[in-house]
Amino acid sequence: MTRYIIRRLVSVIPTVLGVTIIIFMLLRLIPGDPAVAMLGEHAAQENVERIREQLGLNRPPFLDREALRRGEIGAIFDSQYTRYLLRLLRGDLGNSIHRRIPITEEIKHRFPATIELALASMLLSILVGLPVGVISAARHNSLLDNVSMLASLVGVSMPIFWLGLMEIMLFAVILGWLPVGGRLSHGIELQPITQLVVVDSILAGNWAALKDALQHLAMPAFALATIPMAIIARMTRASMLDVLQSDYIRTARAKGLSERVVLYRHALKNAFLPVITIIGIQMGNLLAGAVLTETIFAWPGIGKWGLYDAIIGRDYPIVQGSALLVALVIVVLNLLVDISYAYIDPRIHYD
Repeated sequence: MTRYIIRRLVSVIPTVLGVTIIIFMLLRLIPGDPAVAMLGEHAAQENVERIREQLGLNRPPFLDREALRRGEIGAIFDSQYTRYLLRLLRGDLGNSIHRRIPITEEIKHRFPATIELALASMLLSILVGLPVGVISAARHNSLLDNVSMLASLVGVSMPIFWLGLMEIMLFAVILGWLPVGGRLSHGIELQPITQLVVVDSILAGNWAALKDALQHLAMPAFALATIPMAIIARMTRASMLDVLQSDYIRTARAKGLSERVVLYRHALKNAFLPVITIIGIQMGNLLAGAVLTETIFAWPGIGKWGLYDAIIGRDYPIVQGSALLVALVIVVLNLLVDISYAYIDPRIHYD
């Protein structure tokens, strides 16, 4: 197991390196010049060239072949990508082109909001999707099974932006039960500890802040959870139906064990491998795909800031930093899912 974990950790290095190359290349294919976007279309050419020099945009994207042919070995370290990679090794994601602030500091404030939203959505998806899938499999072809699968199909097909707007219209505008957006209401004071508002409220014993934070979290978490909730329910049902046909399940029932014990202690444990794979994949999708949800509910996370506003403004360093951070999280999640297989199913061994 230890050797396998080490090999998987080593394999992360070329994966992350490939991600940096892809992100770097794709951003350079976007039409427009960041220097022109920063100064405006009517800016003087000398000012544009000065900004390009400051940002390093006048250097070759990768290697300068002509300089290498002349024997200038230092040209290897003078490309845009090499400088970008060296900054990453120092933990420096650069500065925002427009706001001139370090991207790392901005991510420290925004990424916890995205993590909190993704964790709340995934927790809701598991708490609802897993039991629904188990019950649907236990009552295969019943009315409850058909209704739950129809509901999961609707959940997968429903656009998040439409659901979010309907939630705001119903619960915020018509009923007035929940706030429209944000993480905390004005006037609620909370000392940041972990940057996770719900956790900080509990640690500080600030129950008014906890109630307010949960009210702000309810609508965006539910809107973001609909798709993974439906997928988890359908995958759990399919995996459980396959396991329930096994001989050891019939043996457990023949011993007189209760149906609850058969389902949750014997069947679910052996059907959980594909389910945990889906959970890991969907968790990565929640982190990367929260742009619409954060935009609709004015959630101050990394999705809208780093993967929408920055692209519109052609703020390359923010897009690169945000995309790389999301990619790293997805790689780590996949690694944890792979490692968890051996603990869930003792029949799995890694040579």
